[in-house]
Amino acid sequence: MKQRTIKRKISTEGIGIHTGTFAKLSLLPAPPDNGIVFLKNRVRIKADIINSESNHGSTILKKDGESVHTVEHILAAFYGTGVNNCICEITGDEIPALDGSALGFVELIKDAEIIELDKEREIKNIKQTVEYRDGKREIIALPDKNLRISFYIDYERDYPPPQFRSFTITPEVFEKEIAPARTHTFYRWIEEIWKRGLGKGGSLDNVLVIGENGLINKTSLRFPDEFVRHKILDLIGDLSLLGCHINANIFAFKSGHVANINFTKLLKSQLEVTVFDIKDIQNILPHRYPMLLVDKIVELTDEKVVGIKNVTINEPFFQGHFPGHPIMPGVLIVESLAQVGGFLMLKKVDEPKKYVVYFLKIDKVKFRKPVFPGDTLRNELKLIKHKEGLFIMQGKAYINDVVVCEGEFTAKVVEK
Repeated sequence: MKQRTIKRKISTEGIGIHTGTFAKLSLLPAPPDNGIVFLKNRVRIKADIINSESNHGSTILKKDGESVHTVEHILAAFYGTGVNNCICEITGDEIPALDGSALGFVELIKDAEIIELDKEREIKNIKQTVEYRDGKREIIALPDKNLRISFYIDYERDYPPPQFRSFTITPEVFEKEIAPARTHTFYRWIEEIWKRGLGKGGSLDNVLVIGENGLINKTSLRFPDEFVRHKILDLIGDLSLLGCHINANIFAFKSGHVANINFTKLLKSQLEVTVFDIKDIQNILPHRYPMLLVDKIVELTDEKVVGIKNVTINEPFFQGHFPGHPIMPGVLIVESLAQVGGFLMLKKVDEPKKYVVYFLKIDKVKFRKPVFPGDTLRNELKLIKHKEGLFIMQGKAYINDVVVCEGEFTAKVVEK
């Protein structure tokens, strides 16, 4: 399928469900590969998982001191209608709630007229099972030729009873079966929501409020299982932060925005394309077995590098580091981070084989969690200062979405 955008500018406005502030939102056409971008006070915030966070009530995008709250419904509408490129100018802090569903956004996008662009959209297929678990919450993705989402909710109350729904996601199915489903909460949760500074713009006009004996709203449900359908809507919006369309069979159990975001980060790491493989790395870094601790580079820009280290039981250090209870030595986690940072530095010079990287200082190192055989280290380093030949980088090592080690690295590139 081709990438899509809208033909003309269109606007809406309203109150944000959590901040309670008024906002005006304008959708504008965008070129191929632009993606979905929110423009606020001249700051471009791309709808990407690296810019996201969740506050348990919604999904937020942040960059350079600016933020846009509750983006999941409009993102679901973009994904559901197949629109890959759009500039969303916003005046205010939060996307208007409208009626608490994605239907108003679907209608807005269709009113602006969806058009195809002369470039294929990106579709990725997962190749292996991806699992995320956090207590009772669980999301599993299996390989599939389409995107299918199955969701189960159980609030352990008489009302609503447990609900399950499963859909193969197409534009027609999304608009008819998912987009109209409205957000919901329990009346007994409202005071706690307010204490957290959320729900300031919530009302019976944009939230289904569940009381002890049923729905408090005078309106009727749009579907008998509207609650679980809205959870599917939220998950689609959060999954859209992958920045591509995916083919997968996804099962979600009692999930919410925090779990959705963590799962999407995990899924992204599985979908990432190798930018530099081990042969490329050996042409840049001087290290060799057993001291080469980088398997592939999956992202490289002028200021950021992301490298992967697959930790296996066959690592030579496991023979002597706590036999019977193997744990990766912390100093080697730091070394793995340093090597990924060194790759970034050596890519900035001509003929990198003539140079090596000397680390002058490693500061503010913290170890958060142990690393075991079978883990995959995702090492991310950002260049925070480059002056007079010195590079200062902030580095973090992750297992899934959890930071296991972090530190600040100062180094210099020198001739051999």
